[in-house]
Amino acid sequence: MQVTVIGAGIVGVCTAWSLAEAGCEVTVIERNRGVAQETSYGNAGMVAPAYATPWAAPGMPTRLLSMLFATDSPVRFQPTLDPALWRWVVRWLGECRTTRFKRNKERMQRLAFYSRDVLAGMRSGHGIAYERTEGLLQLMRGERDVTMAQTTIAFLKEAGIAHQVMSPAECRVREPGLSDIAFSGGIHLPDSETGNCPLFAKHLKTLCEERGVRFEFGTTVEQVQTEGDRVRLRTSTALGEDHRTPDAIVIAAGISSAVLLRQFGVRLPLYPVKGYAASVAIREPTFAPLASVMDEAYKVAIVRMGNRIRIAGTAELGDCQLSLETRNAERALATVLKVARDWFPGAANYQGASWWVGARPMLPDGPPVLGPTRHPRIFANLGHGSTGWAMAPGSGRIVADLVTQRKPAIDLEGLTLARYA
Repeated sequence: MQVTVIGAGIVGVCTAWSLAEAGCEVTVIERNRGVAQETSYGNAGMVAPAYATPWAAPGMPTRLLSMLFATDSPVRFQPTLDPALWRWVVRWLGECRTTRFKRNKERMQRLAFYSRDVLAGMRSGHGIAYERTEGLLQLMRGERDVTMAQTTIAFLKEAGIAHQVMSPAECRVREPGLSDIAFSGGIHLPDSETGNCPLFAKHLKTLCEERGVRFEFGTTVEQVQTEGDRVRLRTSTALGEDHRTPDAIVIAAGISSAVLLRQFGVRLPLYPVKGYAASVAIREPTFAPLASVMDEAYKVAIVRMGNRIRIAGTAELGDCQLSLETRNAERALATVLKVARDWFPGAANYQGASWWVGARPMLPDGPPVLGPTRHPRIFANLGHGSTGWAMAPGSGRIVADLVTQRKPAIDLEGLTLARYA
C-alpha cells in the first residue's frame, strides 16, 4: 500500500514510522529542508500527559480579559477583522463550560497517556537518545496559584496519577539550582518527562529511511484532488510540478492542513496560536535546572536539554505574523526571560539566547482530529495545539492502524472528525 504523508513535523514523522512498521510504502512530503522545522522545532519538550488540558477552560475568558493590558501577560489576544478568528473564538467560548472542559480533557489525556506508552516502546526498542530528563516540577508563586492548583491536585488523586505536593524547601531539594525567590510550593510529577523533540524527529527519520521511507524535502503540496474513490496530489519543487496518485494520504501539515482539507470540502476551525521559546547555553550547571520546571502563574516552562536550557511559553491569538520584530513579540520574549531569571538567574547569559516563534495549530475544543475524512483515501492527523510532542507517537500509531484497517488500541470517541460533523 502506497501512502503519502504531508508534513514532516513530529506528528508526520511519527505517522510515517508507524505506517512503515505496518508494511506500507511511505513517502513524506515536506516544504522545508528537514524534519521538525516549524512548530515542532521550538516547543518546550514536555511529555506530561496529566497536563494535556484544553485551553478552553472554565474561568479562562475572564482571566484572558484581566490580562489584556498587562505588559507581562502569558496570554495575548489581538482582535482583527478576520472572520475565521471570530468563528474560532465563538466556538472556544462555548467549550469553556465545565461539562465540555471535563469531556475534552478526558479525550486529550486518553490519547496522551497512550502516546506516552508508545513513546516508551519506541525509545526502549530502538535506543533513541534525545536529551531526555524525568520528572516535572510545577512551581506556584503565590496563594492564587495554590488555590488554582487544588482542582489539579484533586484530579491527580482521582486519576491515581503519581504526584507529590511540595513545600518550597522540598522543591529546592528537587531542584537545588532554584534562586532564593519567595514562593508558595510546588507539585512534582515523577512520571512526566521532557526531551528534545527535533532531535528525536531526526533520529526517527533515520530509522524510517532504514525501513524504506522516502522523504521529499523542498516540496509543496499545491492541490489535493479527488476523483471518485481515488486521490491525486499536485506538488511543486524548484524544478517544476508533479502529479501522484497514492493509495492513501495522511494530512499532518500543521496549520496548513486546514487549507488542504478545504480543497475537498472539509472545513475545520483550525487556527494558529503563537508561542515563543528561547534556547541558551548553560553557563553554570550548579545553578541550572536538573530536569523541567513549569511556572504556574506565567505558564512558562524551563527545561534542561543537555548543555542548554529551553524556556518556552506564552500564547498569542489573533496575530498570525511569525515575526520576532513585533511589539507583541518583544513583550512575550521579555516575559519568557523574566521567568527564567526569576528562578535560575545564574544558570546562563540569557541575553545570548536564540529565539523562536511558531504557530500551534489549535482547535477550539482542544483534542486533535485523527483518522478518516469524508474521502475514503484521505486521513487526518492534525490540531494537536501545544501538545503535539506529547501526543505524536500515539497519534501516528492510531492513524496508521486506521489506514491499514486495524483496530486502534484506545477508544477514539471524540478524537475523530465525527465531532465536527
